[in-house]
Amino acid sequence: MLPLTFAAIALYLAAAALLARPVLDGREAPRGTALGVATLAVLAHASEIALAHRGALDLHFFAALSLIACVIAALTLIVNLWRPVAALGVILFPLAAALLAVDVFLAPPTAPLQLDWQIKLHVTLALLSYGLLSIAALLALLLAFQERSLRHHRMPAFLGALPPLTLTETLMFRLISAGFVLLSLTLLSGALFVTNLFDQHLVHKTVLSILAWLVFGVLLLGRWRWGWRGRQAVWLTLAGMAVLILAFFGTKFVLELLLRRSG
Repeated sequence: MLPLTFAAIALYLAAAALLARPVLDGREAPRGTALGVATLAVLAHASEIALAHRGALDLHFFAALSLIACVIAALTLIVNLWRPVAALGVILFPLAAALLAVDVFLAPPTAPLQLDWQIKLHVTLALLSYGLLSIAALLALLLAFQERSLRHHRMPAFLGALPPLTLTETLMFRLISAGFVLLSLTLLSGALFVTNLFDQHLVHKTVLSILAWLVFGVLLLGRWRWGWRGRQAVWLTLAGMAVLILAFFGTKFVLELLLRRSG
């Protein structure tokens, strides 16, 4: 598995470097080549995860970070088929490489959890919703940066790889809408399939997930009813994502690394 790990890390960094070319030397980024390299990186990353855990799901803290990084990188490539968001790879691909390296080389060994198909479905929905909403949150940050750059009449070269301001905002809301639907299904499947919130240490995770669901729901309602956009939309998107990060990784950090419990 180490060759796959090294290959994935090298390919992620190479893809990010290619996409960052406008910032580094002012030349146009070879997006086709960069995305091809990134695709190979995601495939190597996914293969490493599958082989390391023999096809099972390891949802312990560092393994989960590596898994969600792989999912977000893959979703970024898929979204790019419809809208040019390759510039996100400058941030996301090195992050995926770093999280993979931490899981393989620094994290303590863990064993996959034994999960039935219902919980696997619940986890899959959660991963997809988390991935889409993470990309939306990153777009929100870049949207705020685009608006600020336009006000000061200074547009960094790497922002040229993104769609225009209005299309970036539209894409952000489409991703939020899709992520909200998947988050709703995640909560519904959790209500149906999770047997005991207290014994499984899921109370805080559930409460925070519901709070994030409410934040994104209010944002989408405000967008539909009152046309919310700009800074208001950006801050609500980031607030919802922050709560969602706390719901999953915050609670796992406390349970596994501080309290030494499985969760």
